[in-house]
Amino acid sequence: MNNLKKAKNLISSGDYTCVLAQEEKIYTSTQRGVRPLLTWLDDNTNLEGFSCADKVVGKAAAFLYVLLKVKCVYALVISNPAIDVFKSYGIYTEYEMLVPSIRNRTDTGFCPMEQCVLDIDAPHDACEAIRQTLKILQNSN
Repeated sequence: MNNLKKAKNLISSGDYTCVLAQEEKIYTSTQRGVRPLLTWLDDNTNLEGFSCADKVVGKAAAFLYVLLKVKCVYALVISNPAIDVFKSYGIYTEYEMLVPSIRNRTDTGFCPMEQCVLDIDAPHDACEAIRQTLKILQNSN
């Protein structure tokens, strides 16, 4: 669990939103939401077996972590649906705060990422829904 400890220390000490650690390899991001996870997926970054620390993990991010094949995840805030995904795929999880769902940034409803995967049970289907939702959100701005 030294890798998880390393990731937890880095996320609490810096401006990172996401940290992945395995021995001497460390990946960090300051991007919000699922963007860093999608970038690592798109770049075919091998994160299999890595330990992760993330500020906010909803069901969408959980599915992306499954696709990245991480070993464990620590979250400052995590949703119940995300916990269910991690349990289904045997990913060890630690967290500070468990919430029923991830809210949007204006706190007027669900986070669009959480909403788009609400009824999805497969990681690849979730990834496609996430990408489609991001396209829609980008086009509406």
